[in-house]
Amino acid sequence: MKPTVLIVTTRCWFSTARLAIALAEAGYAVEAVCPTSHPLGRIRSVRRLHPYNGLTPLAALTDAVTSAKPDLIIPSDDLATRHLHELYCREERRGNAGASVCLLIERSLGSRASFPVVYQRTAVMDLAREEGIRVPDSQVIADTADLDGWMAHTGLPTVLKSDGSSGGEGVRVVRTPEEANRAFHVLQAPPSLARAVKHVLVDQDTTLISPLLLRRRNIVSAQTFVSGHEATSLVACWKGKVLAALHFEVINKQDATGPASVLRLIDNAEMSRAAEKLVRRLDLSGLNGLDFMLETETGNAYLIELNPRATQVGHLRLGPGRDLPAALHAAVSGNVLQEAQKITENHTITLFPQEWTRNPQSPFLLSGYHDIPWEEPELLRACLRKSRKWTTWYYQRKWIQASSAVHRLRL
Repeated sequence: MKPTVLIVTTRCWFSTARLAIALAEAGYAVEAVCPTSHPLGRIRSVRRLHPYNGLTPLAALTDAVTSAKPDLIIPSDDLATRHLHELYCREERRGNAGASVCLLIERSLGSRASFPVVYQRTAVMDLAREEGIRVPDSQVIADTADLDGWMAHTGLPTVLKSDGSSGGEGVRVVRTPEEANRAFHVLQAPPSLARAVKHVLVDQDTTLISPLLLRRRNIVSAQTFVSGHEATSLVACWKGKVLAALHFEVINKQDATGPASVLRLIDNAEMSRAAEKLVRRLDLSGLNGLDFMLETETGNAYLIELNPRATQVGHLRLGPGRDLPAALHAAVSGNVLQEAQKITENHTITLFPQEWTRNPQSPFLLSGYHDIPWEEPELLRACLRKSRKWTTWYYQRKWIQASSAVHRLRL
């Protein structure tokens, strides 16, 4: 009998549907908790969808877990992970009545002791430093006095990040004190009405409504700036041990702080060791992403972020030791590892629709392995429709940002 995996997602991300396909091909029966009109509804690989409600997320998760009876849960965004942690805490308070749900969540994500840590950017950096992992200096910034002290100590440029953000939305590289102060107030502030409306209308995502109404402020941290280029890893792990890993150098991004659109597969011993140490220290299970900066002068790999969830590369099955769905299936089922055939020998991976959206004339659409899901025409059509809608919003936002910058220069 196939083990059942329950994917939990609060965002209408195309990559989540690609992950579901890969998990089904690895031998899972796949079910999902997702918003209405999610691309997951366009593929044949998902056995059943369970509705996600951003206003009552724990009730939606409870219903899905009760119905699906999964062997494993995989969150595909940060808020989904947070919901699972909150569900664990609620069920833990119920004692024996909630024990089975708590056991399932720990089996899927790892030790309960890691739950308060993985969202806190500074706490993760401190823990990594204790493990001998190379990291930039970091500090929680509570107010502008903290920010001024940080800049006086470390200099500029510097990086500001808000906890719990994803997809580059909560990251700013600042180069002047004025820019730093503006960025700090933006990152700390509750979501704007315009941003919440965009998430509802474009992404069918209601998750910002609650923090908007409650005026909930974000925790902001600062990191020293590392001059170099970005790299990223995704690991499949089980009870504190890395089972399989993908390491990439980022070649292109959709924008300065957004997700990657072109990646190059690499072997990097320092990134591998960092992943193994952090997974062991936090006793993690499931899929977890790590972001790095590769320093220009030395090539040293600085860990800059932990993503306690699947990332957009989770579906890429790239040969022995690089097939994450198969590695997790073997761990959960207890069966012999059955890795899929490598999808390409080309180490340059052009993600669809990210690079096509960024630049329809990009040479990487031809020179790299263009990861288009031709085998899922309904998914492809849904993705193209969503990309057109997203592109319209994206260029409107860029125009507003550019106009605002010009206006500030005139003042």
